[in-house]
Amino acid sequence: MKNLKIALTKGRLETGAVEIFEGAGIDCSELKHKGRRLVFHQEQNNLDFFLAKANDVITYVEHGVADIGIVGKDTLMEAGKNYYEVVDLKIGKCKFIVASKKGINLYSGYNQKKIATKYPEVARKYFDEKGLDVEIIKIEGSVELAPILGLADAIVDIMETGTTLKENGLVVLEEICDISARIIVNVASLKMKKEEIEALINKIQDYVEGQN
Repeated sequence: MKNLKIALTKGRLETGAVEIFEGAGIDCSELKHKGRRLVFHQEQNNLDFFLAKANDVITYVEHGVADIGIVGKDTLMEAGKNYYEVVDLKIGKCKFIVASKKGINLYSGYNQKKIATKYPEVARKYFDEKGLDVEIIKIEGSVELAPILGLADAIVDIMETGTTLKENGLVVLEEICDISARIIVNVASLKMKKEEIEALINKIQDYVEGQN
């Protein structure tokens, strides 16, 4: 059995992914009691797990350091495309939304609207499809501040519950799309380790479909 290397996004998706692997019959006890370690070997199924930030998961998969990655669709939409996206894990569910202060109409007037976001590619593509000429302002921290302080007319961000928006006096203007965690696979790995990857993915898919 060929060894498979799996990159997991640290944090919330990591927890959900571990539950799915366990549900599919894969022992994740080392991952659950990891301490400060970042790499874990699972002998029974010959799997190596390691933890990384979302964008880095894609990088590891694209470069073949990881055969498989688990990462949010939001990160995939913003990043490159040199991988196969194979399974929707249906965890980490949220939405891409456009939000602003109450009463804002992005489609009125002739002035160019300013959009603040951590996801410039997603925002640019969305407004291009709408035919709206916008200036995209990249923000690394709390994007909710931008319309409050007058830096931007609106924001593009991910929303889980909407609590943060509400607490800051913002409302959802438009929903862009639903997002959730996905499995991605390295292009070469799917040829070289086809049998092992398909067997693992089938186990995971059976479990996920049984839960939904």
